[in-house]
This record gives sequence, C-alpha cells and structure tokens, in this order.
Amino acid sequence: MCGLAGWLGGPRQDSPESIAQRMSDAIVHRGPDDAGTWIDRVDGVVLVHRRLAVLDLSPAGHQPMVSACGRYVMIFNGEIYNHLLLRDELQAADHGVRWRGHSDTETLLAAIAAWGIERALRSAIGMFALALWDTHDKCLTLARDRFGEKPLYYGWQNDTFLFASEIKALSEHPAFRPEVDRDSLALLLRHNCIPAPYSIYKGIRKLRPGEILTLGVGKERMEDRLSRQQYWCVNDAVAHGLQNPISGNDTEVVDEFEQLLCSSVGMQMLADVPLGAFLSGGIDSSAIVAAMQATSNRPVNTFSIGFDDAAYDEAQDAAAVASHLGTNHTELYVTSRDALDVVPRLPRVYCEPFSDSSQIPTYLVSALAADHVTVALSGDAGDELFGGYNRYLMAHAAWRRAHKLPGPLRRGLAWTLTSLSPGRWDALVGRMARMLPRRYRLRMPGDKAHKLANALLAEDGETYYKNLVSHWHDPSAVVVGSTEPRTLLSDRDRWPATEQLVDWMMAMDAQTYLPDDILVKVDRAAMAHSLETRIPFLDHRLFEFAWRLPSRMKIRDGEGKWLLRQLLGRYLPKHAVAKPKMGFGVPLHEWLRGPLRDWAEELIDEKRLREEGYFEPEPIRAMWRSHQSGLTNDQYALWDILMFQAWLAESRA
Repeated sequence: MCGLAGWLGGPRQDSPESIAQRMSDAIVHRGPDDAGTWIDRVDGVVLVHRRLAVLDLSPAGHQPMVSACGRYVMIFNGEIYNHLLLRDELQAADHGVRWRGHSDTETLLAAIAAWGIERALRSAIGMFALALWDTHDKCLTLARDRFGEKPLYYGWQNDTFLFASEIKALSEHPAFRPEVDRDSLALLLRHNCIPAPYSIYKGIRKLRPGEILTLGVGKERMEDRLSRQQYWCVNDAVAHGLQNPISGNDTEVVDEFEQLLCSSVGMQMLADVPLGAFLSGGIDSSAIVAAMQATSNRPVNTFSIGFDDAAYDEAQDAAAVASHLGTNHTELYVTSRDALDVVPRLPRVYCEPFSDSSQIPTYLVSALAADHVTVALSGDAGDELFGGYNRYLMAHAAWRRAHKLPGPLRRGLAWTLTSLSPGRWDALVGRMARMLPRRYRLRMPGDKAHKLANALLAEDGETYYKNLVSHWHDPSAVVVGSTEPRTLLSDRDRWPATEQLVDWMMAMDAQTYLPDDILVKVDRAAMAHSLETRIPFLDHRLFEFAWRLPSRMKIRDGEGKWLLRQLLGRYLPKHAVAKPKMGFGVPLHEWLRGPLRDWAEELIDEKRLREEGYFEPEPIRAMWRSHQSGLTNDQYALWDILMFQAWLAESRA
C-alpha cells in the first residue's frame, strides 16, 4: 500500500524537487517506508511516490519504477494478488523479462510493457491506483481498480494537470486553487459522502472505479487531450451474471463458493510483513477469518474493539468466534471518551468532507491493528454481494406487499408510523425486546419505523430506494447557490438492467454506497495509521459469481446472506451463524445531545452559518432543536452538516 502524486505541464518550476517533497510529505502516512521522485524537465512530468513496503521489502521494490525496456515509468498504490501467476504467464510467452525483484509493481509494469495497459489491468486481480508515463508516446495514464478500493484525485488547475492519492497532496502544489464546489456539497448532504467523479473542490475530480484516463502532451485544448475508457464495470458483470444463472443444488453451490472465497483469501494473505484481520463477530468478517484460518498453518491475528454501550458492543461475539476458530485475538474496550477524541482528527484524516459516523470505530480498530500488523483483511462488501442490508429485506418483504394496498391505506399506515417520534418508538419497542428472540431485536427501531413510512409513501421502487439512501431530501434548498449534479442515482440511462427491485438496489449500492462511502471510510481510516487493508469479497471473480446466484441463495426465510450463513455453518456453531446484522455504529444521537453538544453548537451557530454563507441556517437550526428535544433522531443529517463545518474550519486553519 502506498501513496502517489504528481503533475504534468504548467509553468516550469525552478525547483520542482521541493514541490514534490512537500506533496510527498503530505501523504507520508500512506507510505512511511520509502519515498521517490522522477522528473522529466523537458516534458514537464513529475511523479512522486510514498511506499509502504508489503511485498519485496528490498530496494528492488522502490518507486517510481522504470520498466525493463525503459519506455514506461510508473507509480503504483495497491496490490496485485495474482502477480506470481502473471509472472508465469509472461515467462511462458517468452517476453524475455529479467526480474530485478519480486514486487507486484514490477510484475504489473512488465505486463503493461508486454500487453498494453488495458489487457494488463483486465488480467490483474487486485486493488490499485496508478500513474504511468509513456516516454515514447508522451502521454500520462491514470487508472483505478475495478471497485475503487484505492483513491485517485485529478484535475486541471489553470494549465497544470495535478493528481494524487489524497487532496492534501494536491494542496501542496502552487497551482492548486481551493474553491468549494457547492454542487458537490449538496451531494454530501444527500449521501454523506461525495460520489465520484466529484470532489469538494471545483476542478478536482475522482477517477471512477474501473476507469483508465489518458492525457497526451500536445497543442490541443486541454479538454481535447483527455481520453477515457472503462476496462470493467459493475453493470456488465450484473447483466452477464443474470443471463448465466448458476446450476447445481444448494450443497454444490456452497462448495463452489467456498473454493472461490478460500482462493481469494489465500491470494490476499500474500505478504512479506505481519498480517491479520478485523473481526467484528458478524457474518462477513467471521467468514473471512474462517477462510483465513482454514488456509493457514498457524493462528491468524484478529482484532476487534468493544464499547461500554452494550447496544453497540460486538466484542463478546468476536471473542467467541476467535476462540472457536483458534485465532490469536486482540481486543480493546474503548470508552465514549476514546471515541469522542477521534472526532477532531476526522477532517484531516478524510481531507474532504465525509460523514459516515462509523468512521469513528473504523479509525479505532485500525489503530489497534496497526500496533501489531501491517496488513489487515476486512469483511466489507458481503452485504452488497449477498443481500445483507436491512433495506434489501424490507424491499423483498414489506415494500412489495405494501404497494398492493390502496394509496389511502398506505398513507394512513405511514401516518401511524410517524405519529410517534423515533425516541418514543425506541422506548416502546425496548420494553418488549427482552421477550423477543435475539434475531428480532432491532437497534434504533424508531429510525426503522420512519424509514418504513417513507417506503410506504414512495410511488415506485426507485423512489423508495432514493428515500432510504438520502439524508437530506432536498439538499439544494439547504446549500446556498447549489444545484445538485447528475449522479448514477439520477441518471436512468446508466442504471443496471434488472427485473427485481432487490437486485437493482444491490447493483446500485455496488456502484455508489460501496465505492464512495464504505471503501473511502476504510482506506482513509486505515492509511492514517499506515495500515493496508484488503477486501477478499471484492475479488471480481467472487462478484461475478454472486450475480449468477438466484435470489433465494441470498435472501431466504426473511434473512439476508443465506449463502454466507451456509458456508459459515461449516466452521462455526449454529448460534453464531444466526446472529442478526448489527452494523458498526456509535450512539451518535446521544453524543449530540450530550458530550458533543457544545462542539456542535459552536459549528452550527446561526451567526456563523450566515457569515460563512454555505448553508441556509433556518432548516439546520430547526432540525437541531428537534433533535435536542428528543422528538426526532436527526443524527445523520446533522452529522453531514457538522463534518463539513469541521472540515471547513480545518481547511482554513
């Protein structure tokens, strides 16, 4: 895992080395082990690299790396898990490669030189962002992995083309002009993140997952020198999977899934440094750890954190799984104070506004793991692949039935659900929860009741989904001078072609919530501690397999992740497999009424909001008062505002 930065064109600098050094220093956390810079003064190209050494710890893995033929220079962030197989293929084809070391960077560079970049990336199984300079054709190529695990920002600032793993590196270049994009801010309020290709700054974009961007040196207009191509996309994989459903009985399918998962996990355990895994005790992380332990001849290192609030604590479940599997388990119980101490660091960690509050426990568990290992495997993406989110279950069961009811009846039911505040629902259901089996106990039932009311009011499945994933339902009315830009959510021409609503939602999440929220959250939190994370479920072979599965192998008997549970049942006792989805949350709603109240009040003071000029104060202040009264739980919508305000203060410091 590494960090990269650089630029092309612009005024010739007297000392590009000093600029490169500042950009490098800004992302030292992404690569504390080594640094390198490559400069071509004639063509105005600078490539900057920070290295976190994971494979080939020797100087042979140093970057920027020049290909054996001398044509290409590359900086690379990520891992190619099948790079040894690619080496064998290159050798068998007699491409005459003489290896200098055993890094995957060298393997990928040789594949690009032999096959071209598109075939090389299609052949690669891994996660990455890269910049490649072609000294022959005088062109710069940027590329990102299929799902967007690794970040890559880019953009024109006047006549300088900048790129980097994080915005904090871009900001060290003298051409960088930070101007907040109010349209992107509106997207933050809808999604709690800013989806690619947008960023918080005008003129700066994120490369989309699976995208290759090429910029040539020439006399054409800057815009005309850019070309793009998509070497892999979710919609194609979804369509192909649905058209080629899997055959075989339940046992045969579980067998095939187990082989694929163990293959992915085995590849991702390749490292020359200590390695472990996050273990929450949930289905996804337990499945990854079970596969790791099954392929390892010694106990796997696992890590979990516990909270003093029992409603958010999974540490006991994680410890039980670790004990049964025989892992070398480390857990840390953190207090609310420990978690709250993370909040002031978040704007710097994420470098553009980001407001998924599970960023807090993710940061804490990353810090714990980084004290022991350099690489940690994660169970992320299991929900998107195998139907785990509650919204899928609601769509599968409640929404279809509810929309058979007459409109007036649906609206009456919605009114009934919202007649009690979320806080009162929580209190009412809480008194009955002790009499229910564990799988039926809901956390924050008031929130879920109000979400169900939104579903009842939606006229179609797409609107239902949009209501569920939107924090603010009309962000442009809150962000001064904004117009919400087009995204996948609003662009029907780019929607996945599916027949069932649940499939459509899963395919949408795989292209929006997963890359723009989950993967951003994990990457930034882990890299803040120089910890590499790997996500075995995002082996594209597993993703393509998942889309060949019939719905009944994902959602069955009112539960999601049926296939994952069947697999896990081969490794763990039944009660561990039956565990309901809990999520990785914190009691943010309580913190905003308690220990974070003064901090938040200062950030959203009405006078301050008016002076800064980004938000209309009235709806924010009204929401804040309602939340403080306990009548509503607006934690997520308020956190969007607060994270921008905290980021804005940090960016001006």
